[in-house]
Amino acid sequence: MSPVAAALDVSHLPDYAHDWALVDVETSGLVARRDRILSIAVLTLGPEGKPVEEFSTLVDPGCDPGPVHVHGLTTERLRGAPAFDRIAERVGALLRGRVLVAHNAQFDYDFLAHEFARAGVTLPVTRRLCTLALNRRVEPPTDSFSLASLAAHYGVRQTRAHDALDDTRVLAGIFRASLAEAVRLDLALPLVPCPPRQDPRFAPKAPKVPCAYRNPGRLVSGGPLVQGMKIAVTGDTDMARAELVARSVAAGLNVMGSVSRHTSALVANGGSSGAPGSGSAKARRAASEGVPVLDERAFLALLEDVRPGTPHQKQQPAPVAAAAAAAATPVPAVAEVPAPRQAAPVRTVQPFGRRRVLVLGGSHEEAAAARARVVELGGAAAINLSASVTDIVLLPGGERDRRLARVTSMGLPVHEPAWLGSPAPQPAGAPVPHTPSAVVLPRGGVVDLPALPAAGRWHVGASWAAPRADCEIDVVAFVLDEDEQASSDGDFVFYGAPESPDGATRLLCDGPTEQTVTVDLGALPPAAQRIAIAAAIDGAATFGDIGAVQISLAPGSDAPVMTQAALDAATSERTLLLAELYRRGPLWRFRAVGQGYDHGLETLVRGYGIEVA
Repeated sequence: MSPVAAALDVSHLPDYAHDWALVDVETSGLVARRDRILSIAVLTLGPEGKPVEEFSTLVDPGCDPGPVHVHGLTTERLRGAPAFDRIAERVGALLRGRVLVAHNAQFDYDFLAHEFARAGVTLPVTRRLCTLALNRRVEPPTDSFSLASLAAHYGVRQTRAHDALDDTRVLAGIFRASLAEAVRLDLALPLVPCPPRQDPRFAPKAPKVPCAYRNPGRLVSGGPLVQGMKIAVTGDTDMARAELVARSVAAGLNVMGSVSRHTSALVANGGSSGAPGSGSAKARRAASEGVPVLDERAFLALLEDVRPGTPHQKQQPAPVAAAAAAAATPVPAVAEVPAPRQAAPVRTVQPFGRRRVLVLGGSHEEAAAARARVVELGGAAAINLSASVTDIVLLPGGERDRRLARVTSMGLPVHEPAWLGSPAPQPAGAPVPHTPSAVVLPRGGVVDLPALPAAGRWHVGASWAAPRADCEIDVVAFVLDEDEQASSDGDFVFYGAPESPDGATRLLCDGPTEQTVTVDLGALPPAAQRIAIAAAIDGAATFGDIGAVQISLAPGSDAPVMTQAALDAATSERTLLLAELYRRGPLWRFRAVGQGYDHGLETLVRGYGIEVA
């Protein structure tokens, strides 16, 4: 670790001076609502960066310890250790009044939240900071953002990986060095508010049984029900609603919680006016979409003779030959996943090599055009000043940007806009900058995804330049079928429901300007053909006010980014479709979309077949 980082004292800098509690936990698995903490270490630091107190202990989880080959904590080693409820007060005292810091902080925070809830004790954490998110802003010249890779870069000695106490001490060194870089670059810290979440029952709803059949379309008057038809029910029913739904599902129908243009039929008994389902939101939507409506008795009669449907084809992740070859060879680490193949190569010239260019100033349209030109020239467009930025383009008004002083102190070359018209080539023998080697996509660009190890998850990140006081940006995801419709409300993942019931799709909040959607493609139901990822503004601002949104694709939380794009909406959009993961034959593909809409999130949600209360 550099002497500057080791001696860093930011106590005189209010934006960076906090009391910190650095935390690491080893766990029996990866799902906080189900798995348990096996060991925990907490190291507290004062605003000047000096250690205050240290605590660590093994924890008896009362269950199987899980992957012993990872953490080395056998049942024998854990025998006699305290249960978590016996240490909750001690851990809480160390966390109280401090910012929780961890590497992949949402993981540690979620496990603590569930353990404290089980113990019946309040988790006294109001803010957290993720050193992964902090280093994604800093962008140091490392091959990945794993704890080991960052420790090697910052010169922090690591002796026992996956030991909670040693990992916490290593984290302290990485955190001090990262904080020093944030100060040097004048980067805002990615502090995340932590609302109380103490209910031990906090968990996504149990997943409904996925329908095995494709939607054959609308129910035809006088015709039969067909397996795969999307059926909604509204109002009171003579048969218990649960039994009616169970019988429908057993017959191969897809029972939905809302009505859309793809609904095959609505089941509704007579309302107060005598019309089936009159007055309900579902009935009004069915009327506006022309969805057939039938009463419960007629529906039960049709349910006696449901015709065979067309099954969904379960897509294989790779051709059979490739799968056989993979079975005969060791599974690579996530960081060794081969780079995606660009499905539709973009014709570009390459005078920029590996340059990463930050555009300052200009109107939204001018800055968007400049970033598009950077990509056309083979470079990458940055949205924040970081250690990987190699060049600055100064548009009118850019001289007033507060980051320009940092640019000057870092000695970065500053160019006039004309430089993008005919950039000078790199001088012969010039050092090659260590910038991310990800595939840079333009708007609409597509790449094919390689297969991941069985437990792998794709991480689609979205980030923007700076938070605004007048609005919040929410990243959301939709799991869609072949009709580009959600099969259930659980297929809509957002802040209020951050995980799909099957756990395949999750939303992670990494900071006020960064959110991530993770997808386990192998765990998706057969009907899932596409995952659409969008961002929406809650407030008066538009994406023209926000500026570019950068999206990235990585095969793990700390793996190097494999694909990235800077997306610029026009001036008035309040909802932005960012990216899609979608099936194409045996492959999955990733597309940078960048399509903006003037309407709000509610309209987008309804368009995907989800009723909004």
